[in-house]
Amino acid sequence: MADYWPYVVIIVAGWLATDMWRWLGVIAGNRLQEGSEALNWVRAVATALVMAVTAKLVVFPSGMLETSPLWLRLAAAGLGFAAFLLSGQRVIVGVVVPLAILGAGLVWL
Repeated sequence: MADYWPYVVIIVAGWLATDMWRWLGVIAGNRLQEGSEALNWVRAVATALVMAVTAKLVVFPSGMLETSPLWLRLAAAGLGFAAFLLSGQRVIVGVVVPLAILGAGLVWL
């Protein structure tokens, strides 16, 4: 049984590090008004974090994507974003179009 204690500690610490903050966010979020400045700030920070991770994955990829040229990754991201905006901000279009461009570019190269 002593061999399993490190795993128990990892599970409990992982739960505390993530779920505790999620629940606190839910509790705090329920008290925010829809158009409040605090909620606008939270949305802005969340959007900035998602875009930062996306930019890092496009410019400094790992794995199989690392073999693709930078211009292809940038073109797929830019054209995918344009298609997303032109489609009335449909998320599925913003996901499928850059994947199709990147896939076609990798097959063609």
